[in-house]
Amino acid sequence: MIQMAAILTIVSWAAVSADAHAAAETPNIVLVMCDDLGWGDVGFNGGKIIQTPHLDEMAAGSLKFTRFYAASAVCSPTRASCLTGRHPYRLGIPGANSGHLKPQEGTLAELLKRGGYTTGHFGKWHLGTLTTTAKDSNRGGPRGAAHFAPPWEHGFDVCFSTEAKVPTYDPMLKPEGGGSSRGWEYLQDAAKAEPYGTHYWNERGEVVTENLRGDDSRVIMDRVVPFIEQAAKAGKPFFAVVWFHAPHLPVVAGPTHAAMYSRYDSYHRNYYGCVTAMDQQVGRLRATLRTAGVADNTLLTFCSDNGPEGNRTAPGSAGPLRGRKRDLLEGGIRVPGLVEWPARIPEGRSTDVPAVTSDYLPTVLEIVGARLPDQRPVDGVSLLSLFDGKMTERPAPIGFEYAGKTALVGNRWKIIQLRNSRKARTDPGDSGASRSTEGSYMLIDLVDDPGEQNDLSARYPEVVQRMAGTLEAWRASCRQSSRGADYSSQQQKN
Repeated sequence: MIQMAAILTIVSWAAVSADAHAAAETPNIVLVMCDDLGWGDVGFNGGKIIQTPHLDEMAAGSLKFTRFYAASAVCSPTRASCLTGRHPYRLGIPGANSGHLKPQEGTLAELLKRGGYTTGHFGKWHLGTLTTTAKDSNRGGPRGAAHFAPPWEHGFDVCFSTEAKVPTYDPMLKPEGGGSSRGWEYLQDAAKAEPYGTHYWNERGEVVTENLRGDDSRVIMDRVVPFIEQAAKAGKPFFAVVWFHAPHLPVVAGPTHAAMYSRYDSYHRNYYGCVTAMDQQVGRLRATLRTAGVADNTLLTFCSDNGPEGNRTAPGSAGPLRGRKRDLLEGGIRVPGLVEWPARIPEGRSTDVPAVTSDYLPTVLEIVGARLPDQRPVDGVSLLSLFDGKMTERPAPIGFEYAGKTALVGNRWKIIQLRNSRKARTDPGDSGASRSTEGSYMLIDLVDDPGEQNDLSARYPEVVQRMAGTLEAWRASCRQSSRGADYSSQQQKN
């Protein structure tokens, strides 16, 4: 049996010298993420309904992860992990619309900016509010002033950002009367619409009012493209975070993409259509990199922030996996994952090594030769040796905690503990696989049983005991971080 490495990865990097920076690679970095896209929603994972030709083409030229994980079962915590390399419970962002990105947390944008990168955030932020004065989105305005934490205060030079969700077509509008929470048919007459209640904000803290009609993914990419083109023309390395809203509810597809799925009901048609519209913008992004002459030396990633919304009758698909959004079963946290970097990663590779969104920061920092300024715990690991074909197993397991549920994922084994219910919740419509009573652990062999149908805890109690000890030690470390132990006394005053 594989011995589990210590879960806690302490990164003790100090500031590096200018010579080290000069010797390091300086690829452009583009992190693309969807919102609530299921593992089985894409063609490269076997999806048969939704057309994703551009993502499938990217997968053919990428390192494809069969086991890529979002750090949480919902969006805000996962987003925090992408920028900090840390589990969101350390940061005080346990769920959606809770907490905010604290100023003491160094972000990947801040670290790269110090190394000469120009930085941009485009799309959904969801790590704090973007205004303290105007009513906006879920928490924006005076009611959420304590959570004001816009991207421009966390290292981003250019921003085109919303606090949270928007409709996936005509993002600033909704039908008279509000429409369904699931979505609606595209608005043919804007005069009969009303404001959705959120805004796009720029890096100066101003509301953006131009070019906001039509497909939201296209609206976002209209800002990403000139950012890339200007940086490439200036010969400046760039870091772009592109966080699409699609396919988070409310889903709306424009006429062209809705027509592609006309045989389905409105909910499914709009979901499928907005995913294909997003896929088209991924193709546009990759074409822009090629035209600008920077594709070879650009590290481009793609993933989702968690599994699909709803139950099995909803349009999003977790493929063969059990569970969905808000669940620590595989369907809630295992998501599509790609990394493309032509100059470094051979095309057409696939890996079963587990990876997670927390790995972005340590991976990028090793590539560029940058280092964290202190010894705070980092939960991610660098994947650079995996890119080079030298990593065959993950050196440390991945810890999860959400809504009272915890889990630990290793190279083969996974344990799941449910603390807030007497029995493990199963996804409506599943086969009623083995369930775990409160306080006990379910043990899954993810290599032989990725659908999590068989609880092997009684057969391998020593594996459960070992992994449970690792999980509890990790949780204790997260609790210590959440109390501010990772910040200096001066930082805590700021």
